[in-house]
Amino acid sequence: MTKTGLVWFRNDLRIHDQISLIKAAKENSFVMGIYCFDPRHYEKDRFGFVKTEKFRAMFLIETINELQTELNDLNIPLFVHVGKPEAVIPQYVNIHKVTSIYLQKEWTSEEASVFENVKNTVSSEVNWVESFDQFLFHPEDISMTIDKIPQVFTVFRKKCEKYASIRPIETISKMPEKNRVTHLTKVPTLHDLGLNDFEKDTRTAFPFKGGEKAGLERLKSYSWDTKKLSYYKKTRNGLLGTDYSSKFSAWLANGSLSPRMIYHEIKKYESEIVKNQSTYWMIFELIWRDFFKYISFKHGNDIFKPEGILHQTYEWNRDAKLIQRWIDGETTEPFVNANMLELKHTGWMSNRGRQNVASYFARTLQLDWRIGAAYFESLLLDYDVHSNYGNWMYVSGVGNDPRNRTFNVKLQAERYDANNKFQNLWLQTSLF
Repeated sequence: MTKTGLVWFRNDLRIHDQISLIKAAKENSFVMGIYCFDPRHYEKDRFGFVKTEKFRAMFLIETINELQTELNDLNIPLFVHVGKPEAVIPQYVNIHKVTSIYLQKEWTSEEASVFENVKNTVSSEVNWVESFDQFLFHPEDISMTIDKIPQVFTVFRKKCEKYASIRPIETISKMPEKNRVTHLTKVPTLHDLGLNDFEKDTRTAFPFKGGEKAGLERLKSYSWDTKKLSYYKKTRNGLLGTDYSSKFSAWLANGSLSPRMIYHEIKKYESEIVKNQSTYWMIFELIWRDFFKYISFKHGNDIFKPEGILHQTYEWNRDAKLIQRWIDGETTEPFVNANMLELKHTGWMSNRGRQNVASYFARTLQLDWRIGAAYFESLLLDYDVHSNYGNWMYVSGVGNDPRNRTFNVKLQAERYDANNKFQNLWLQTSLF
């Protein structure tokens, strides 16, 4: 009997270290891929923001274009559609007599709901193969059950570093030539998704393209070519230019770069170039990323509730004028304004900027933090549901910050933008 495997791509848009793809290639004589630009992702959310705005949408379009080409070279067709997965996938299952569907395991509510919708519309005889493929530390390899994940990052990090190991990178073999089929599906344009075309702002700190090749090239460039990795800890709080931080987050967010790939590349760099605080700190940040994924896994929909995972009640404000001034960079704090204008015009903001504007929104203005999180979801190139909501809870006093801090924006500006270069870049130009 001929076995046909379908890989349903979501946030795992690569061919390196791609477990669903590897399993499908091993277990089937014919393999195809499918990606759906779900129209729900391009509609307005409950706060009035388009869930996926033009910046991340363009990055995703570039990523899918490249993935289609890369899979084609492996004799695996990638079918691309604008449509709901529950409407598209059953058609392929029926036409191609798919026996198994492979996909990355997701647990947040919207993704889980779509998965159940698809599952309910295909034959019960289809075999579903879900894999955890977004972690640095695989859930089977850590010394904790999900319900025992610590609330404090340092405890989580130390346990993972002591007891868990990182899995090696696996590669996929090329499928036989007979697996190659001609497909007529095309990757949509921004216009097809109901979004506006744009030109990249020349001031952006993130001038990079989407796609696996660009992500791997950035990894090579930041590590081996410029050796910026050796200085990451010293520069990571920067605001200007492409190299103050790795910028890996956008490729990590849609899965076109594997966290394990980054880890093993850092380990190679440490053995051949230098091992120091900066190389460790890059791994440290990957563990933070894991932590927020495990927190969302443990707490479920609590990460989307106003009281967060602490069940802490605040009187959140929803003043529309205050929110709009924050969005437009028209608050009383120039440092906040500069960061918000950078986000508005480029889809990017530094980590230091994000912490300040989020703290100002939730702690100083006491606005409903979920509105700020939704705006970030709409605009950020590197939006990741776990990190976004985890970080917003953290700075808003309803998450994992044991110190419950409020950022002093003026002091932060003096410390990280002492010469006003960053603020001048965004505030002066915006006057014209």
